[in-house]
Amino acid sequence: MLQQIIQILPQVIIDGLTLGFVYAVVAIGYTMVYGILELINFAHGDVFMTGSFIGAAVLFFMMSVGFLSSLPSLIVFIIVMAITAIVTGLMGVGIERVAYRPLRKRNAPKLIALITSIGISFVLEDVVRFFAELKTGNYIITSPPLFNQKMTLDIHSVMPVFNKITFQSSFILVFIVTIIMLIALDIFVNRTKWGMAMRAVAQDRETASLMSINVNRVISITFFVGSALGGATGVLFMIQYGTIDPYIGFILGIKAFTAAVLGGIGNIRGAMLGGILLGLLEMFAAANLSTITHGAMGAEYKDVFAFIILILVLIFKPEGLFGKAVVEKV
Repeated sequence: MLQQIIQILPQVIIDGLTLGFVYAVVAIGYTMVYGILELINFAHGDVFMTGSFIGAAVLFFMMSVGFLSSLPSLIVFIIVMAITAIVTGLMGVGIERVAYRPLRKRNAPKLIALITSIGISFVLEDVVRFFAELKTGNYIITSPPLFNQKMTLDIHSVMPVFNKITFQSSFILVFIVTIIMLIALDIFVNRTKWGMAMRAVAQDRETASLMSINVNRVISITFFVGSALGGATGVLFMIQYGTIDPYIGFILGIKAFTAAVLGGIGNIRGAMLGGILLGLLEMFAAANLSTITHGAMGAEYKDVFAFIILILVLIFKPEGLFGKAVVEKV
């Protein structure tokens, strides 16, 4: 049993990193909004889903006018990512202005904002489903092929204890682009004026406003950045996995929120690491649960495995793996 687990371990790591990077970037959107507003924006998972459909729509349009065959794949990808990030970023700002800001001005209870975010989530799902069925007759979309070449890394010849690794060329794209996005976000939050303003608002909104920081603008920028990253990640998901539907945002959003909590909600670097860790745990469970339990549990129990790990972490370290306990001063 142990030998079989070790043999497929490199493949599990590759697949786990691919999924974990998706979780990490989506989790950042949750943790950014929570850090400033202490709001769990459950609509964020469906912003990610909308981004994947916008990316697919742009790809289909470029294919219809011949750009997909005449332009290099990398240029096509950059155009699709840029358009999707801008559209979903503006959509995030619109959601904040229409749904959350009026509640904030009225000092509505956080529970009301939470329920509102769930309502927005359902609205986005049904709007996307309506347009997808209107255009294609089916809400399940298979995206045009892009970076789908199969690649094999023969590490078995060097290290016989491991099997060969098989992956799509899109894995390399997902890996590089996600690393760039995470590093860029870290620099933005920690080394720019707006990033400093975001951290100030997250620490004390009232004091920040007294120091001439436009709190509403900072919150809008936070929603724009988080939603743009979520939408761009939707494009990466669409390119990597090929098939999308209006409901992928719900379960993936829940898992990304879990990753944010696992890493330490409100901690951006914690959300990054929590997402990667959750992806690795999930893929390890999907690949090995049947072997470990001698067939009693299959890959479909991978979610149970991941959430059990989360529960154990929160029991023994409620602030998350990389969060810090907050001491309330009286």
